[in-house]
Amino acid sequence: MNSSQLFGLTTLAYLLSSAVYIALFVFKNKKIGGAGTALAIAGVLAQTVAMGLRWKESYDLGIGHAPLTNMYESLVFFSWCTALFYLFMEFKFKNRVIGAFVMPFAFVSMAYASFAKGMNQEISPLIPALQSNWLIAHVVTCFIGYGAFAMAGGLGVMYLLKKSALDKGLAKDSLTGSLPDLKVIDDMTYKTIVFGFLWLSAGIITGAVWANEAWGTYWSWDPKETWSIITWFIYASTLHARFTRGWSGSRIAWLAIIGFVSVFFTYFGVNYLLSGLHSYGQS
Repeated sequence: MNSSQLFGLTTLAYLLSSAVYIALFVFKNKKIGGAGTALAIAGVLAQTVAMGLRWKESYDLGIGHAPLTNMYESLVFFSWCTALFYLFMEFKFKNRVIGAFVMPFAFVSMAYASFAKGMNQEISPLIPALQSNWLIAHVVTCFIGYGAFAMAGGLGVMYLLKKSALDKGLAKDSLTGSLPDLKVIDDMTYKTIVFGFLWLSAGIITGAVWANEAWGTYWSWDPKETWSIITWFIYASTLHARFTRGWSGSRIAWLAIIGFVSVFFTYFGVNYLLSGLHSYGQS
């Protein structure tokens, strides 16, 4: 079995896992929750093996680079980071219904990578700017942060839905009754943002060092760099408001959602709408 077939199985596993988690959220049948977890774990394991095989395939072709260099490979890695981080949070907080708001990100990412028109899935030689030992450090740190921010965005949506239901006086047996308490969701959102912020910061630093090595300058205000720093300031402002002004609840939930929208534009919008030194990301 090659990497493409395993990625196909991963996409199917994430689809089924998302469906099970959504069914758990809607029907509140805890007996089916274990199936969602098992499918998510199976997807992560299959995806891990597939990425390893794709890396090996690149060496077999005489190219020899980590599978992190184009839009297809980065989507796959984003999906993997999101699913893996979700599973960590599920085991830590013992609540499976969160998967209904996070695992769809992993599935959609894999589905888009697999089926989007014009998506280049070939293993290609690296362009000169990518031929650096900083490649893995920069991409891995950024995308671990992105995976955490996807989780935080899903938690933000959860918080707002739960609060809206409570404000309307809906009973605990309503659709949102299975969601964790507001305080728990708020705490998870905050901790997830802190985790993602640390990794995004590391990603920006490694990217600056890489840029100096490749282009002779640490910062050039390339569109990708500009939007990365905008995203960084959104999350920095969120944490600052939390630490100094005691912001919590709906404010943090909205900022988590806004932050992920910024992450989304930094990742997709810049690649497809703006030209710059990072335009190779769309290939």
